[in-house]
Amino acid sequence: MRPTISVVTPSFNQGKYLEATILSVLDQRYEDLEYIVIDGGSTDCSVEVIREHEGEIDFWVSEPDGGHVPGLIKGFSHATGEIQCWLNSDDLFEPGALDAVGEYFAEHPDCMALYGDALWIDVQGEVIRPKKEHDFSRFIWMYDYNYIPQPSMFWRKSLYESVGGLDREYQLAFDADLWIRFADVTELHHMRRVLSRMRLYSEQRNQKYRSISDAEDLRMRRRYIGGEHLVSLKAKKAIAKAMRVSRKLALGAYWT
Repeated sequence: MRPTISVVTPSFNQGKYLEATILSVLDQRYEDLEYIVIDGGSTDCSVEVIREHEGEIDFWVSEPDGGHVPGLIKGFSHATGEIQCWLNSDDLFEPGALDAVGEYFAEHPDCMALYGDALWIDVQGEVIRPKKEHDFSRFIWMYDYNYIPQPSMFWRKSLYESVGGLDREYQLAFDADLWIRFADVTELHHMRRVLSRMRLYSEQRNQKYRSISDAEDLRMRRRYIGGEHLVSLKAKKAIAKAMRVSRKLALGAYWT
């Protein structure tokens, strides 16, 4: 039996992308879907867009919430599905993504967290390049970078609760922080299938506030490698990058 999947979409003044995001969720036609939209009090057309589809949305609200992470935390507080994820209001699910995810969790009851591949798209929704990934390696992830595509990551509600959920101390690197806390307690499974499309543009938060994102990412990693000698750290970074490139080359990930 396939599990219920709760999808949370946080949004703020993203009306120009929001409907495409909502439709990419609803058009999955996943039988056991719980869809939650948390709007941070938008002043554009976002509320009108949400209202057009509220008959198929299980819960939505539009009110100031203090930012992306508080909005997500609010959304997950309403989520009851066995499987959870979030889809930002400028990203999209691939057709059939939730069916594939639901079947995987049903067939792998030991799996607590699963990520798939993705595609980078531009503001018009045109594909820029694939983001085809390799299986999880804690060493590569820790010493190279967070390569897990956020909208292609799914987990069991019990795992999210066991690690304490999202950390309000992070504004931008909160996904990386959550993934590594997942990896502290369980294996991260990888599905070699494109599950989502991630929009890449200058106003995207991680692009616009790159210095903050990088500083938060460094703070998160220092919990694990903060006391490591600089020479050792540089050597491991070089090894991790070489390992990542070789794995992606073996998968043909850079051109297919």
